[in-house]
Amino acid sequence: MRVKLFKFRVLSSLLDILVKPALLLTVCFIPLASAELYFYQGPDGERMISDRPVAGYTLLTTRDTFTNAGHILADRPLQTGGPAEFQSHIRIASKKYMVDPALIEAIIQVESSFRTDAVSTSGASGLMQLMPATARHLEVNDRYDARQNIHGGVRYLSELMERFDNNLTLVIAAYNAGPGAVERHNGIPPKPETQRYVKKVMLAYHNFRLMRYGAE
Repeated sequence: MRVKLFKFRVLSSLLDILVKPALLLTVCFIPLASAELYFYQGPDGERMISDRPVAGYTLLTTRDTFTNAGHILADRPLQTGGPAEFQSHIRIASKKYMVDPALIEAIIQVESSFRTDAVSTSGASGLMQLMPATARHLEVNDRYDARQNIHGGVRYLSELMERFDNNLTLVIAAYNAGPGAVERHNGIPPKPETQRYVKKVMLAYHNFRLMRYGAE
């Protein structure tokens, strides 16, 4: 398999991570600003990383950092945290930001089905599907890191709870459609996707409360 790093300044430590005996690595040294990373595959199976979209290649995934880049380039399974690790992050974030853990789990279930590598068509990523701008606001450097993503998402939920006076349906709607849309419509926006989203999260929330936390 041939692997190319496209339009990047690459440090020696990065080469230590990426270069494997079975890989042929081509590097183009160009200054790199802080940017989203794009992982592509060419028609001949060649894989590459770029800091911008590249024509003629199929987008495999995007990342915020070089974490797991070697696994992606070499097409090896990613090492992700299991449910026990997620529960620890959820519990700690829940206490820190005073958000019901059942709501956190419900959001994660509906957003990503507990997949750390989930990416939406709009560019939201990770367990709680954070958009790049939202992640920057929440000081999340790597949306694919389970701890960072959960803490960032729960912090955002806490901000929404304060903004909408703990009205759960409005908070959930704002998580999906944005707080501005909820305020403009003075309630759940009429967008079918958001209406379905609120129903899904509320159902998952009540199920998690009943099954995992013994609530009525």
